[in-house]
Amino acid sequence: MQERLSQLMERLTRSGARRSGEPPALVALDVGTEFAKALVVAVTPDAEGRVIGTVRGAGRQRQGLTHMQSGTVSDIDAVVANCARALGEAHAMAGLRPTAGVIGIAGELVKGTTSTGVIRRDDPPAPMTEDELARIVEQVQADALADAERRIAWESGVERLDVRLVHAAVVELKIDGYPVSNPIGFTGAQVELAVFNAFAPMVHLGALQSVANQLGLELLGVIAEPYAVATCLDPGELGDAGAVFVDVGGGTTDVALVRHGGIAGTKMLALGGRAFTRGLVERFALSFPRAEALKVASGEAGDLPEPIDPAALDAALSEDAAVWLRGVELMIADLAAGELLPGRVYLCGGGAQLPQLVAALNGDGWWRHLPFARQPQVRALAPADVAGVLDASGRLTTRQDVTPMALAHQALILDASTTAAERAMRRAVRSMRL
Repeated sequence: MQERLSQLMERLTRSGARRSGEPPALVALDVGTEFAKALVVAVTPDAEGRVIGTVRGAGRQRQGLTHMQSGTVSDIDAVVANCARALGEAHAMAGLRPTAGVIGIAGELVKGTTSTGVIRRDDPPAPMTEDELARIVEQVQADALADAERRIAWESGVERLDVRLVHAAVVELKIDGYPVSNPIGFTGAQVELAVFNAFAPMVHLGALQSVANQLGLELLGVIAEPYAVATCLDPGELGDAGAVFVDVGGGTTDVALVRHGGIAGTKMLALGGRAFTRGLVERFALSFPRAEALKVASGEAGDLPEPIDPAALDAALSEDAAVWLRGVELMIADLAAGELLPGRVYLCGGGAQLPQLVAALNGDGWWRHLPFARQPQVRALAPADVAGVLDASGRLTTRQDVTPMALAHQALILDASTTAAERAMRRAVRSMRL
């Protein structure tokens, strides 16, 4: 644990994140379709030497309707201005101005999947070395990148799309069918490596890097948000059974499947909270801001700001929730690939505040079409569920605050592992990134 803290401190110092006299701290920036959210996180060890992040400041700024589309930046200058306001609010509250941090990436064309490569070794009796392992990892990653380029090009309709690796992690490693955590020194004929990768088009990734540059933020990493959410819980709570994570944002819904202690894949659906607002605009002839206020009020069980029958409002939102659920069902089916699914569904994101979405997932019909053994238990995540990150700001109280806290959690554990497989993975990632 102490070694992990030292690694993080060295990374923050190397990036220039610490100003004179300030405690070590970093920024977690969630550039969402509906809101730009920023956290200032102080980094300290606890009594047992574990790395703990404490949120000292939090800021939030609503995005304009044309600033983001389905989780991707469409107006860099406007998004920079929104993020600057959110960061300024977080800095003022925290009394700290760290200059390094992480930024989340999501959207339809961010592809997260677990790929398995099987490699035959040239010299089975020879003990495996780090150099050989690095070559194996690079080969598996090259094949995964080629597959991602084909899929993203087909879905976007743009040939020769420049696709870059965003995030990678070793899920499982076997030698001759025997699981190993550190393969160095093992002999064997066949190496089986399962790796989770998140890829994104360069135009998408470059836009976020431009935002960070204009904010004067040194990037410690760009993190796939579905991966961050799916790995934010304490491993003891998640266990080996795994779970399905559903993050409902303003423009997209991200679904991640975790099973057997590792992430199996992620899917993105271009249907989020704004789709429900547009449905109210069409049904009740309201402006977008008035419809958004009406939707938010319905989720908070308060007085409605419009003279609309509550039953009619609930019926409209429930109808759209049924459409949303069919999309989520298709994504979960695709991730399941015919194998038995975990019996838990975790829900988060600003769109998850709608009670109609929770009711839809708690319904008795949709899960019967999927390989669940029984009806899954649905639970909404709260910020307090995120492992290793505490809130001292008092502002992180809703489901939409889980994602930025999950990004902060990932920032604390970046490059934390020192196994040979993870070192080889980092070498491969560096060679495939900008």
